[in-house]
Amino acid sequence: MPTPTLTPDQLDAQAARLHDTETWQQIVTGWDLTAAEPVPPSSPGLTDRPTGRQPADWRDLLSVPVNQLIAESVRALPATAPRERPLPGRLGAILPDRLHSWRRIGQPEVRPSTHLAYARQILTEWGWQNTPYRLRNARGARCVCGALLTAHRLGYGSLDTVDRAGAWLVAELRSRGWTGLIGPWNRCPGRTAADALALIDATIARAARAGQ
Repeated sequence: MPTPTLTPDQLDAQAARLHDTETWQQIVTGWDLTAAEPVPPSSPGLTDRPTGRQPADWRDLLSVPVNQLIAESVRALPATAPRERPLPGRLGAILPDRLHSWRRIGQPEVRPSTHLAYARQILTEWGWQNTPYRLRNARGARCVCGALLTAHRLGYGSLDTVDRAGAWLVAELRSRGWTGLIGPWNRCPGRTAADALALIDATIARAARAGQ
């Protein structure tokens, strides 16, 4: 299995391009809106039914289609928490990521929100860094984009998932008024590890509510 050569800078640029596409904007538009107001059924209302008379079908009691109710319920589910699969230790944090490629064998695909949860685990256990903007520093700490790439190389999600997770991060940053890329935000003077984790937490919630 070839080891991807994608760098944090390349991932950052790809995620921004994906976020700006018309298709992605259709995905994120309206993700946080509530369900439409119920439309009264065309059949006689419940108040018109004689006392004790049962509706012809339980679906007559619903104001929205069953499929829509199911879809909304699925979107409301929280992100899948990382499985109990501990990260490699501190030595694993500083080893080249290509040495972890075997961990991808047989791993299932995950949603972007789940991939982000693994990236958060990496920042929590291995540390966060904001300068220089590279995959990691000498201690093995990662930047935000570096954590996304490392999560992929440890077996959590495909490269497509990495791009979509990055696009969700861009969407969250745009909602906060940040118009640049993830990298400049990550290395902005005064940025802290708590800021990075809070950004990922908010992005996980945003993606999960959209069913991703």
